Amino acid sequence: MKLEGRVWKKESGRPAWLVEVSFLDIMTQGKTKKEALEMLEDAVLEMLYDCYEDAMDRNFKVTVTPYEDGVIGLGASNDTFLFALGLKRQREKSGTTIREAARRLKSKSPNAYARYERGRVRPSLEKYGQLLHAANPNRRPLLVS
Repeated sequence: MKLEGRVWKKESGRPAWLVEVSFLDIMTQGKTKKEALEMLEDAVLEMLYDCYEDAMDRNFKVTVTPYEDGVIGLGASNDTFLFALGLKRQREKSGTTIREAARRLKSKSPNAYARYERGRVRPSLEKYGQLLHAANPNRRPLLVS
């Protein structure tokens, strides 16, 4: 499974390529399209290691796949952590606490939600939609396979 993003050439100012994966609330740039995509891989990998270093395999990889019309797919060797990071970033972006997210899931225990955000459990796509709504009610998943 991959998260959807986009890449485009900046039209004004200094020439640059911009790349964004809105689900992870991340944007970066490079002098070339290739450099911008590499910067995205590096940035996402650093964010993942920052959150999940103790649980991640040393051979963990992040990959960016360019598609047509500036669409990209962002994947990982273990997408559980990528999705967990997305949940965390969306929850933080919306200002939702873990306790509030658990309440939206109709759970009395914050741990019910937190185990997904910590990358301890891989949700089904249906469950992921529910978790995303709990993390950020204004956001809908954008996933490509």
